[in-house]
Amino acid sequence: MPNYEDIHIGDKASMTKTISESDVYQFAGITGDFNPVHVNSEYASQTVFKERIVHGILTAGFISAVLGTKLPGTDTIYLSQKVDFKAPVKFGDTITAEVEVLEKKDRKKIIRLRTIVKNQLDEIVVDGEAIVMK
Repeated sequence: MPNYEDIHIGDKASMTKTISESDVYQFAGITGDFNPVHVNSEYASQTVFKERIVHGILTAGFISAVLGTKLPGTDTIYLSQKVDFKAPVKFGDTITAEVEVLEKKDRKKIIRLRTIVKNQLDEIVVDGEAIVMK
Protein backbone atom coordinates (compact mmCIF):
# COMPACT_ATOMS: atom_id res chain seq x y z
CA MET A 1 0.00 0.00 0.00
CA PRO A 2 1.34 3.43 -0.81
CA ASN A 3 2.54 5.79 1.88
CA TYR A 4 1.06 9.29 1.88
CA GLU A 5 4.23 10.67 0.32
CA ASP A 6 4.01 8.15 -2.56
CA ILE A 7 0.49 9.29 -3.56
CA HIS A 8 0.29 11.91 -6.29
CA ILE A 9 -2.44 14.01 -7.90
CA GLY A 10 -3.80 12.01 -10.83
CA ASP A 11 -3.14 8.59 -9.28
CA LYS A 12 -6.02 6.16 -9.90
CA ALA A 13 -7.23 2.79 -8.68
CA SER A 14 -10.29 0.64 -9.28
CA MET A 15 -12.05 -2.64 -8.62
CA THR A 16 -14.68 -4.54 -10.59
CA LYS A 17 -17.47 -6.82 -9.38
CA THR A 18 -20.56 -8.43 -10.86
CA ILE A 19 -23.51 -7.86 -8.53
CA SER A 20 -25.39 -11.04 -7.68
CA GLU A 21 -28.78 -11.66 -6.16
CA SER A 22 -26.96 -12.98 -3.11
CA ASP A 23 -25.07 -9.69 -2.72
CA VAL A 24 -28.35 -7.74 -2.65
CA TYR A 25 -30.06 -10.08 -0.17
CA GLN A 26 -27.04 -10.14 2.14
CA PHE A 27 -26.91 -6.33 2.07
CA ALA A 28 -30.63 -6.15 2.81
CA GLY A 29 -30.19 -8.55 5.72
CA ILE A 30 -27.25 -6.67 7.20
CA THR A 31 -28.82 -3.22 6.88
CA GLY A 32 -32.50 -4.12 7.29
CA ASP A 33 -33.32 -2.33 4.00
CA PHE A 34 -35.90 -4.68 2.50
CA ASN A 35 -37.40 -2.05 0.20
CA PRO A 36 -39.41 -4.18 -2.25
CA VAL A 37 -37.84 -2.44 -5.25
CA HIS A 38 -34.71 -4.42 -4.30
CA VAL A 39 -36.11 -7.74 -3.11
CA ASN A 40 -39.57 -8.29 -4.64
CA SER A 41 -39.69 -8.97 -8.38
CA GLU A 42 -43.46 -8.60 -8.64
CA TYR A 43 -43.44 -5.25 -6.86
CA ALA A 44 -40.41 -4.01 -8.79
CA SER A 45 -42.04 -4.89 -12.13
CA GLN A 46 -44.65 -2.20 -11.39
CA THR A 47 -42.06 0.54 -10.79
CA VAL A 48 -40.39 2.89 -13.24
CA PHE A 49 -37.45 0.44 -13.35
CA LYS A 50 -39.62 -2.58 -14.38
CA GLU A 51 -37.31 -4.91 -12.44
CA ARG A 52 -35.43 -5.13 -9.15
CA ILE A 53 -32.50 -2.78 -8.74
CA VAL A 54 -29.46 -2.89 -6.49
CA HIS A 55 -29.37 -0.67 -3.40
CA GLY A 56 -27.62 2.55 -4.38
CA ILE A 57 -25.57 2.60 -1.22
CA LEU A 58 -24.40 -0.98 -1.85
CA THR A 59 -23.10 0.18 -5.21
CA ALA A 60 -21.40 3.21 -3.63
CA GLY A 61 -19.91 0.94 -0.97
CA PHE A 62 -17.42 -0.42 -3.47
CA ILE A 63 -15.77 2.99 -3.45
CA SER A 64 -14.89 2.32 0.18
CA ALA A 65 -13.26 -0.96 -0.81
CA VAL A 66 -10.99 0.80 -3.31
CA LEU A 67 -10.10 3.55 -0.82
CA GLY A 68 -9.32 1.11 2.00
CA THR A 69 -7.45 -1.54 0.03
CA LYS A 70 -5.85 0.13 -2.98
CA LEU A 71 -5.69 3.93 -2.99
CA PRO A 72 -4.89 5.45 -0.57
CA GLY A 73 -4.96 1.93 0.95
CA THR A 74 -4.50 0.54 4.44
CA ASP A 75 -4.89 3.05 7.29
CA THR A 76 -7.17 5.31 5.23
CA ILE A 77 -9.79 7.08 7.34
CA TYR A 78 -12.98 8.18 5.58
CA LEU A 79 -13.91 11.76 6.48
CA SER A 80 -16.69 12.42 3.96
CA GLN A 81 -18.31 11.12 0.80
CA LYS A 82 -20.52 13.00 -1.65
CA VAL A 83 -22.64 10.64 -3.74
CA ASP A 84 -24.88 11.36 -6.70
CA PHE A 85 -26.83 8.37 -8.01
CA LYS A 86 -27.02 8.76 -11.80
CA ALA A 87 -28.57 5.48 -12.98
CA PRO A 88 -29.85 2.23 -11.48
CA VAL A 89 -27.68 -0.84 -11.13
CA LYS A 90 -29.42 -4.08 -12.03
CA PHE A 91 -28.85 -7.60 -10.79
CA GLY A 92 -26.04 -9.13 -12.85
CA ASP A 93 -24.48 -5.78 -13.79
CA THR A 94 -20.70 -5.64 -13.63
CA ILE A 95 -19.63 -2.44 -11.95
CA THR A 96 -16.25 -0.78 -11.63
CA ALA A 97 -15.55 1.59 -8.75
CA GLU A 98 -12.81 4.08 -9.58
CA VAL A 99 -11.02 6.70 -7.50
CA GLU A 100 -8.67 9.46 -8.63
CA VAL A 101 -6.56 11.74 -6.45
CA LEU A 102 -7.58 15.37 -7.02
CA GLU A 103 -5.86 17.20 -4.17
CA LYS A 104 -3.53 16.65 -1.21
CA LYS A 105 -3.28 18.76 1.93
CA ASP A 106 0.07 17.77 3.35
CA ARG A 107 -0.20 19.40 6.77
CA LYS A 108 -2.99 17.02 7.88
CA LYS A 109 -2.42 14.28 5.28
CA ILE A 110 -5.85 14.90 3.77
CA ILE A 111 -6.63 13.61 0.28
CA ARG A 112 -9.58 14.63 -1.92
CA LEU A 113 -10.58 12.08 -4.57
CA ARG A 114 -13.07 11.84 -7.41
CA THR A 115 -15.16 8.72 -6.91
CA ILE A 116 -17.22 7.12 -9.64
CA VAL A 117 -18.87 3.80 -10.33
CA LYS A 118 -19.52 2.68 -13.90
CA ASN A 119 -21.50 -0.26 -15.23
CA GLN A 120 -20.42 -2.69 -17.94
CA LEU A 121 -21.68 -0.25 -20.60
CA ASP A 122 -19.25 2.38 -19.25
CA GLU A 123 -22.18 4.48 -17.96
CA ILE A 124 -21.57 6.38 -14.73
CA VAL A 125 -24.06 5.10 -12.16
CA VAL A 126 -22.53 6.84 -9.13
CA ASP A 127 -20.58 10.09 -9.20
CA GLY A 128 -19.02 11.76 -6.21
CA GLU A 129 -16.08 12.92 -4.21
CA ALA A 130 -14.40 11.62 -1.08
CA ILE A 131 -12.23 13.24 1.55
CA VAL A 132 -9.92 10.88 3.42
CA MET A 133 -7.01 11.05 5.81
CA LYS A 134 -4.00 8.78 5.36
